[in-house]
Amino acid sequence: MTGPHPYAALTAYAEPARPRAEPWRTALGLVLIGAAYGAALIGGLTVLVRMLEPTMGGWAAARFVEGFVAGRTAPGLTLLLYSFVLIALPVAIVTRALHRRAVSGLLGPPRLALRHALRVAAAVLAVSVVLMPITVMSDDAGRRLALSQWLVWLPLALPGLIIQVGAEELLFRGYLQQQLAARFRSPLIWMVLPSMVFGWLHFAPGEFGASAVLIAVWASLFGVLAADLTARTGTIGAAVGLHFATNFSSVFLVGLWGQLDGLALWNVVVNLRDPCAILPLLAVDLGALIVSWLVARLVLRV
Repeated sequence: MTGPHPYAALTAYAEPARPRAEPWRTALGLVLIGAAYGAALIGGLTVLVRMLEPTMGGWAAARFVEGFVAGRTAPGLTLLLYSFVLIALPVAIVTRALHRRAVSGLLGPPRLALRHALRVAAAVLAVSVVLMPITVMSDDAGRRLALSQWLVWLPLALPGLIIQVGAEELLFRGYLQQQLAARFRSPLIWMVLPSMVFGWLHFAPGEFGASAVLIAVWASLFGVLAADLTARTGTIGAAVGLHFATNFSSVFLVGLWGQLDGLALWNVVVNLRDPCAILPLLAVDLGALIVSWLVARLVLRV
């Protein structure tokens, strides 16, 4: 005898998308979401600079915006996290207007999604804290923020982190995976394709040089594991929990120097443009990610 298919829950999860799951409609939705996000972000940054210039001066205003984009300061990174609402809103509008269905359908059963998110986040955060000494005890690690500063910023920035991971999961494991799963049966399409798009959006050769491919591959692998949890559970809750715990660790606990480290207790100094320097770090992170994925499956029994 064989047990139920591990992705049996995906059928019910994708059901709300089936009436309007044409590939052209999904592609158009992605274009509209991307265009709306880009326009809102550029417009918002332009308005922000013009608001700051009279009081701060042009140079200081430009520095503040640079800190926002790179996440190198606590105010800038906090604002950056909240800016992901500019992704969530277009996803919601496109889902309602183009696909004529409820936005809540992107979550799976809402209460179950919330329960999955909380259980996975708590379990994976525990794993992150246990594994943190491996990085913190490195010769390349040092304190970034004083505990008193960190405690001041934590309650202000934490809702932003929830918005950031929620928006990304709503788009990739919610909208895109659901739309593709409603139309195609192959995991190569509904699991791998959205994960490759997710990885491609993390490909930044101007910032990471020769390491950009490695970072994009890591992001793609994260996307595959998050998509697997979504297919196994029929909600995006587990993926949100995994994403939240992973990002909490890298944003609030141990960051990379000069890269979204404005809210970190510790940071690690590493040449992000040198593949030989970053590969060991990515290997450790990948091992921790796989352990976290297994822990998520264990606590949800999927």
